Amino acid sequence: MRYLPQTENARIQMLKSIGAGNVDDLYVDIPKVAMIDGLADLPNHKSELEVERALGVMAAKNMTASDAPFFLGAGTYYHHIPAAVDHIIQRSEFLTAYTPYQPEIAQGTLQAIFEYQTFIAQLTGQDVANASLYDGSTALAEAALMAMRITKRKNIVIGTKLHPHYADVLKSYIGNIDGAEITQGALDDKTACVIVQSPDFYGCPHKYEKWRKECDEAGALLVVVTNEVISLGMLEAPSLADIVCGEGQSIGMAMSYGGPHLGFFACKQKYLRQMPGRLCGMTEDADGKRGFVLTLSTREQHIRREKATSNICTNQGLCALAFTIHMSLLGEDGFKNLARLNHEAACRLADALSEVKGVRIINDNFFNEFVIELPKPASIVVEDLATCGIIGGYALDGNHMLVCATEMTTQDDIEELVNILSEIL
Repeated sequence: MRYLPQTENARIQMLKSIGAGNVDDLYVDIPKVAMIDGLADLPNHKSELEVERALGVMAAKNMTASDAPFFLGAGTYYHHIPAAVDHIIQRSEFLTAYTPYQPEIAQGTLQAIFEYQTFIAQLTGQDVANASLYDGSTALAEAALMAMRITKRKNIVIGTKLHPHYADVLKSYIGNIDGAEITQGALDDKTACVIVQSPDFYGCPHKYEKWRKECDEAGALLVVVTNEVISLGMLEAPSLADIVCGEGQSIGMAMSYGGPHLGFFACKQKYLRQMPGRLCGMTEDADGKRGFVLTLSTREQHIRREKATSNICTNQGLCALAFTIHMSLLGEDGFKNLARLNHEAACRLADALSEVKGVRIINDNFFNEFVIELPKPASIVVEDLATCGIIGGYALDGNHMLVCATEMTTQDDIEELVNILSEIL
């Protein structure tokens, strides 16, 4: 009764109110073949203590980044998070706060969003940033839709190796638009935008001058996406882009088995009114005091649906706050130093792996991850490494594996990986 508060009498009254004779009447539209005959094959009920113990045993079977040498990246990254981040975001005024629609009672939350937007605009070299989106993949899809609105065109060109998950989300968003097409060919007069991921999925950074010129000639927009935001501490800011988006999980957020993540989004001033999501602005009240408000609301909750630029119902407020706190603790010099530590760790890893017989470094241009070629299928190597207590890289096609090193990667971790690879290859 603790978890099932409805009594039998309450169920009878609810069924009577909706005109159903019994619970089975609620499922008449479900095909019989899809219905479970009898009870589900699950353990019988247990006490809370027994459930906690059982789940603890299951959880102990997982091998996490803190348990073993860790070389997995591919869009979600293992970074150090200062203790102050979690301490501050767990304050009740932040942890329990919902959308700050009422600015007079949400100045702290709104100011944090404003600071977050400032950080993103500075990192990306753009004029304006929004209050965050759900994650990098949906941010990219929104960028493509924004480019289609601005150019009145429907074709999207993928310019560099795009994260496969981002590509799948993009297809889901664009796939049902009549006449829309996603290609990897040349730009033409039907191209809405070209998408350049940098560093790309294989870890290679890219310059933007070539793409900027091609976009200008074709009348298309340049969209830059990155799923490792720390790379912006070392690489040139994508200021040549019209729209910059990506994943901010690396700053302030643990991997958490894949989420929640943080989508960032920024663009040029002239495209401001086509930008999706929320935007926080700074103003002055009647007494001349500084204040913060949500402004230029272009979501369907606020304006007519046909004029809305996004149906996203909320930003990742708490994640954006974690990002802002971590960035504030780092400062400009600290952020650049963090990026340098990542690159140095990756260079040490590449140097060590190049000495392993049968291993070949594919790309010598990278930030903190790169592709290696192995003498046997990468998927098998990943499993063998896990058996030996190492979380290896991301298995690509055939014998290729994407490996990553961050500031969390120690020299002992690298040496252990090299030793095990030397034995199993």
